[in-house]
Amino acid sequence: MKLEPIDRALLAGEHGAAAARAMALLVRYGTACGAERFIAIESAHIDGCLYHGPSSIDFAQRFVDLGGKVRVPTTLNVAAVDVTHPGWHCGPPEVIAQQETLTRLHEQLGCLPTLTCAPYQRMARPRRGEHVAWAESNAIVFINSVLGARTDRYGDFTDLCAALTGRVPLAGLHCDEARWPAVVFDLPSIDVAGLPRDLYFAAVGYVVGRRAPGIVPYLRGLPLDANEDELKALGATGASSGALALFHAEGVTPEAADMPTGGVKAEAISPAETAAAIASLCRAAKGERVAAVCLGTPHYSIDEFAKLARTVEARHRSPETEVYVSTSREIAAAVAEDAAFDALRAFGVHIVVDTCTYLAPVVRQTSGLILTTSGKYAHYGPGNLGRRVALMTLERCIRSAETGVVAAPC
Repeated sequence: MKLEPIDRALLAGEHGAAAARAMALLVRYGTACGAERFIAIESAHIDGCLYHGPSSIDFAQRFVDLGGKVRVPTTLNVAAVDVTHPGWHCGPPEVIAQQETLTRLHEQLGCLPTLTCAPYQRMARPRRGEHVAWAESNAIVFINSVLGARTDRYGDFTDLCAALTGRVPLAGLHCDEARWPAVVFDLPSIDVAGLPRDLYFAAVGYVVGRRAPGIVPYLRGLPLDANEDELKALGATGASSGALALFHAEGVTPEAADMPTGGVKAEAISPAETAAAIASLCRAAKGERVAAVCLGTPHYSIDEFAKLARTVEARHRSPETEVYVSTSREIAAAVAEDAAFDALRAFGVHIVVDTCTYLAPVVRQTSGLILTTSGKYAHYGPGNLGRRVALMTLERCIRSAETGVVAAPC
C-alpha cells in the first residue's frame, strides 16, 4: 500500500502508541481489502461498544492502557442493555456491569456516549460526499443512501481503529465505481402493492435485500414523497435480509441522478413478492395472545413518537400487554419534557434507551407474541430472543395492545 506521511507517522508512533497499534491493524485490513492507499475520515460511529463477551472489553482496554484518544468525532452505537432501567433487564444480570465497563472504556477514549443506532437523527450529520467510518448496518445504509455520505461496511474493532487514526483504506463504498448500481428494480406503487404505507417500505427493503444481497440496487417507482423514517425502514430491513449498504432511489436519494443505469439489468418486483415478504414476517393469527409491542428498531425519531402519540390518544392498554419503544437518550429526554407526548405516558409506553429490545430482553411475559412495525426486528427477533415476532401496521399493533390479543387487519 502507498502510505502518505500521516500514515507513516501514525505507524511510527508519532501520534501515540494506541494510534500506532490501530494503524498497524488497519494496514493489514487494507491489504486484505486490496486497497492501494488510505484516506482521511471526518467521523466514526462505533458498533464494538455493544458487549458481546470479554474480548469486547479486552480490545478497548488495550487502547486505553496505551493512552489512546480518538482523532475524529466519534459516536457510540447501542449497548447490550439499558443501564438506566436495570430493573427491566430480563437477561443475565452480570451483563449490566460488563456493559457499563465497556461504555466507560470507550468514553475514556473520547467517544461520545450517544448509544444510538440512529445518530443521524439528532447529531451532526455527514455531508454528501464526506468520507466517514460508520458501523451498524442501518446507519451505514442510511448515510450512504439518504445522505450521500460515504462509508464502507465497518464492524466491531475496525471501527475503533479508524476512529483512533482518522484514516481508512480507500476501498469498498468509499470508491466511485463501487457505488454504481448493479441492478435496477422496478417497484410496484403502494396502491398496486396493496399494502398499508407503513408496511410497504419494509416489504420493499426485505425483497430488495433478498434479491440483491451485498450489491447496490437502483430503485424505480419509490414514492417521491418518501420521508426519512420510511427510507430508514427500507434500508434497515434490506440490511437485515441481504446486507444492503447502499441503494439509489430515482428522484428520492441524492446520488441517484448521477448513477449510470444504461446497460444495467432491469428486473421487476411484483406485488406478490412484497405481499409474500409481509406474510413471512407476520405469522400471527387473529386472537393470539400478545405479550408486548416493541417499536423503535432502528431507534424512534421525534416524528415517529408524534405519530405514536396520535395513535394511542384516548385509548387504553390491556394490562396483559407491554409497550416498549427504543430511542436515544436525547430524544427520550425531549419526549419526557414535552406535554405533547402525555398520551404516551397515559397509555403506559415504556421508553428504552441505550439499546434495542431485539437485543436486550425486556419483555417480562415469557409466552405470547411480540408485535412490531419494524422489518428488522421481525427478521432478527425470533433468533435473538427465541420468541415469535409478527410485523404489523402501527394501528394494528395498538389495537392489539388494547385487547391483549392479535387484532384483525383493517
